[in-house]
Amino acid sequence: MYMYKIDESLSPERKAFLKKVRAQKIATWIIRGLILILIFVFWEIAASLKLIDPFVTSQPSRMIRTFLNLYREGKLFLHIGVTLIETVAGFVIGTILGTFIAIILWWSDFTSRVLEPYLVVLNSLPKVALGPIFIIWIGAGPYAIIVMALAISLIVTILEVLNAFIHTDEDKIKLVKTFGANRLQVFLKVVFPSNIPAMINALKVNVGLSWVGVITGEFLVSKAGLGYLIVYGGQVFQMDLVMTSVIILAAAAALMYQGVVWIQKRLVGQNEVQKQY
Repeated sequence: MYMYKIDESLSPERKAFLKKVRAQKIATWIIRGLILILIFVFWEIAASLKLIDPFVTSQPSRMIRTFLNLYREGKLFLHIGVTLIETVAGFVIGTILGTFIAIILWWSDFTSRVLEPYLVVLNSLPKVALGPIFIIWIGAGPYAIIVMALAISLIVTILEVLNAFIHTDEDKIKLVKTFGANRLQVFLKVVFPSNIPAMINALKVNVGLSWVGVITGEFLVSKAGLGYLIVYGGQVFQMDLVMTSVIILAAAAALMYQGVVWIQKRLVGQNEVQKQY
């Protein structure tokens, strides 16, 4: 939630409007929190009354105990840290590499036309099928997991950013060209600045894809991480461990997404971001 001070120099009507907008945002976050609390309360009650089988669905109180056990055993931050490092690495590399390749494809129409069919095929290919190949090529370890995250997020980043570059306002490009701008100047002065919001949206998509790629990789080969806990819990029928890991995973992904929103706020402007919340 983004709190901001109201400029005292504004008109009374404008102040009243901003106060109303802020009140709506606060109410939105409060309702969101209440919904989440109610979900867990009903979950706990239903499991306690045996309306649902807690062995299969677990329940919040058992998940809290599992969380505390992991913490006392010193395993909690180990598994979270492993998954987080792999995800951030895949996210950063995928974003930078994907944007760089998109720039190359925008720069050269010929290269773009040649590679477009391959990008489409790779994007539609089930990435899980590539997991065993990566493990054989790279070895069973974190590097294979990071590459798995890249396989899922990289192509989407390339296509998203390239599509934004291609659909930049032609009138703006023609305008700078009339002043003698070369292709590099067109990119730096028009194309790149105009598509910062689109690249931020690509970052938001990349957050989810990076987590999917890392967890998928940890499902296939890992000795630590949240994906490892989920697989291990499922194998030994410890649904408390599985559900606890899923909740931690959801919280970590939400925090990472909010980090991207924070970056968007700094680059695009607070007012534009606030319209979304």
